[in-house]
Amino acid sequence: MKILVTGAAGFIGSHLCERLLEMNNVEVIGIDGFIISSLKQTKLRNLRLLLSNPHFEFHQADLRQTDLKRLLKGVEVVYHLAAIPGVRTSWGTDFQLYADNNIVATQILLEAVRECSLSKFIYISTSSVYGEKAGKVAETSMPTPLSPYGVSKLAGEYLCKVYQVSYGIPIVILRYFTVFGPRQRSDMAFHRFIKGIMQHEPIPIYGDGLQTRDFTYIQDCVEATVAALDAQGVIGEIINIGGFEKASILEVISMLEYLLKQKATLEFTSRQNGDPLDSWADISKAQRLLNYDPECPLQEGLRHQIIDTHRNHLSL
Repeated sequence: MKILVTGAAGFIGSHLCERLLEMNNVEVIGIDGFIISSLKQTKLRNLRLLLSNPHFEFHQADLRQTDLKRLLKGVEVVYHLAAIPGVRTSWGTDFQLYADNNIVATQILLEAVRECSLSKFIYISTSSVYGEKAGKVAETSMPTPLSPYGVSKLAGEYLCKVYQVSYGIPIVILRYFTVFGPRQRSDMAFHRFIKGIMQHEPIPIYGDGLQTRDFTYIQDCVEATVAALDAQGVIGEIINIGGFEKASILEVISMLEYLLKQKATLEFTSRQNGDPLDSWADISKAQRLLNYDPECPLQEGLRHQIIDTHRNHLSL
């Protein structure tokens, strides 16, 4: 089976490619545009293991400008992870980057796969499409994104839906909830917290630090994503992928202080626009359709991320 993965050099994309290549008779074509230049070294690091695998083929390419018909030749499944991430950076003139890469690029890719005989087109979305919700949020909850980033990802979902209705593209939508673990991007919260504690630097906390998240360990996230490959009855479905352990930002920092045996210096600042107070996934649908059973406790996942951070000397 030949599988195309967009965003293959990213945090989640690189882990997904590695997991897919552990399967029998699988070839992976990875695409990544290296759109954010500051992440280039991180992405090259993420690719190291993959590039040594003879069943992996990598293309550094912008989805909006490359010959997708050639890259899609013989492909049976597409995982579309490529996107500009980040809630706080999606405001103002920076939104053009999100519109181009999260909306326009998705539409171009959907146009390209119209002529393909795919068994699945798996679009990776985000809990940011839900906005502020009380308690566990199910897939039936009305999306009300709080940020331009969330809007851009929801627009991608709607594009997938209209292409499914009009052209029969076999769409599956997975909504990730706050993924963490080894190789997490340097701009993401846990990486910044670990680095701040280890280097005795102040850690900015947006708001009071009591906002909660449903944290999903990277390997649990990847197992759910791979399970969508062969799952039956998932075409046209939206499925939450979350963890089983909810915690506040301050609770996470307390765990890191315990694991690192150092105290954190916190600098409280104003709450950021687009940042919900709480995010908590109802994963019953994933359990039913994907046989999803997240296994890694939050503290254990943090320990793995600390080890990875030590190994890569924080600078990446």
